[in-house]
Amino acid sequence: MTIQSREATDLVRTDIKHVVHPHLPSSVTQRVIMTEGHGCRLIDTSGREYLDATGGLWLAQIGHGRSEMAEAAAAQMRKLEYFTAFWDFSNDQAIELSERLISLAPENMSKVFFTSGGSEGDDAAIKTARYYHYLKGRPQKNWILSRQMAYHGLAYGGGTATGFADMAEGQGPHLPNVTHLTPPHAYRSHLFNGEDVTDFCVRELEQRIRQIGPENIAAMIGEPIMGVAGFIIPPADYWPRMQEVLRRHDILLISDEVVTAFGRTGSWFASPDLGMRPDIIVTAKGISSGYIPLGAVLMTEEIGQVVTSGHGYPVGYTYSGHPVACAVALKNLEIIETENLLTASRRTGTLLSELAAPLAAELDIVGEVRHAGMGLALELVADKETRTPLPQPGRSVADVIRDETGVIARVSSPTNLVLSPPLVMTEDEAVTAVSAVASVLRRVRPDGSVA
Repeated sequence: MTIQSREATDLVRTDIKHVVHPHLPSSVTQRVIMTEGHGCRLIDTSGREYLDATGGLWLAQIGHGRSEMAEAAAAQMRKLEYFTAFWDFSNDQAIELSERLISLAPENMSKVFFTSGGSEGDDAAIKTARYYHYLKGRPQKNWILSRQMAYHGLAYGGGTATGFADMAEGQGPHLPNVTHLTPPHAYRSHLFNGEDVTDFCVRELEQRIRQIGPENIAAMIGEPIMGVAGFIIPPADYWPRMQEVLRRHDILLISDEVVTAFGRTGSWFASPDLGMRPDIIVTAKGISSGYIPLGAVLMTEEIGQVVTSGHGYPVGYTYSGHPVACAVALKNLEIIETENLLTASRRTGTLLSELAAPLAAELDIVGEVRHAGMGLALELVADKETRTPLPQPGRSVADVIRDETGVIARVSSPTNLVLSPPLVMTEDEAVTAVSAVASVLRRVRPDGSVA
C-alpha cells in the first residue's frame, strides 16, 4: 500500500466518522474525495481524474482552479478581510458588485441584498414579500404560492416552498401558509388531464387564488426553469400568462434564479427569456462560480424603498456583503464577460443536446431530452408508453457512469440524468461526456439495473 493510498483510506475513515453529507444514507461507505481541480477536470485522493459534467451543483461557471480568483481573494484579504454590512456600514467591493449586478439584471431591478447562498436568499425573498405587504397595510397578505417538484433550498422558509415531500419529511411543523401548484412538466402529460399545459396551470392558479383569497396571498416563488425537477422548461406562454394572473391580484413574483443566472441558460438571467418580469430575483451559485459562498437577492425600487422604511430591513446575515466574496464575484463576472462564456454556453450546450438527442430515439429508457444553454436532462423511464420513471435500485445510473468512465453526472427527481457542466467545457469534453452517458445507458434494463 502506498503512502497516498494509506492517506486516502484514513480520509475515508475519518469522513465516515465525522462528516454529515446531504442526502447520503449512513449505510453508504463509499467516498470520492477530491483534492484538485482544473477547468472541467477533477482529481481525487487516489490520483484518478474525472470530467465534471455537473459543475458541482449547477455552478463552477468558469471552471476549477483559476489562479485569477485566488489572487482576487488574496488581494482583498490583504486590504480588508471582513467587516459587517449591518446598519450604516458598507465596503467598496459590495457597492461595486451591487452596481454590476443591477447593470446585468432585468431593467426593473434596482436594489441588492447580499446573502451567503441560495437557501438564505429564498428565505430572505419570502420574508421580503410578506414584509412588503405588511408595511403596505396588508398584514394578512402572507400566503406563498409554490409548485410541486420545485426546489428552493432546504432552509426553513425556502424548504417549505420546496415541493418534494421526502425533503421535508419529519421536520414539521413547517412554515405556515404555503401551498403548491402543479409544475408545467409537459412530458408528464397525466398531470393535466388531457388539457393544454398552460391552460391547466393558469386555471389551477386562478382557482387556488379564489380558495385562499387574493387579499391573503403575498407572492408566488418559481424557478424560470425547474432545475432539480429535471431541468423542466415551461411552455413559452406559461410565465407570461401566470404572471398576468398574479399582477391582476397584486401578488408578487419571486424568480428563483439560483441555478439559471449567470450563464447557465446562455444569458445573464433566464427570467426575461422565459417571459418573466419578477419583483424579486434570488441568485447564488454562478455569481461566484463556487469559489466562495455568496448570493444576492435583487428587488425593484418600489419593494426596496418600502422594506427599508421605518426601522429598516429586518433581514440580515453575518456575512452579508462580505468584501472578499464580493471581490471574488466581481472577478468571476469579469471572466464570464471577457471570455464570452454566455456565447460558449449556448454553443457547447447546443452540441451537448445534438449529441444526446438521438438517444431518445435509440433507447427505450430515454423518454425525453431537454436542453437550454449548458443545462441538459434526459428523462429516464421504465416504459415509454406509461412514462413510468426508471427505478434506481442500489447504485444510481450516475454512480455507474462515474465509476466506469470518470464522468460526473447527476440523477435528479424523479429519474432525470442531468448534465450542467462548467461553461468552459470544450467540444471534445462535451463529446466525452455524452459518449460516457450513452455507453452506460445502452446497458440499462427497464428495472434500472445495468448489464
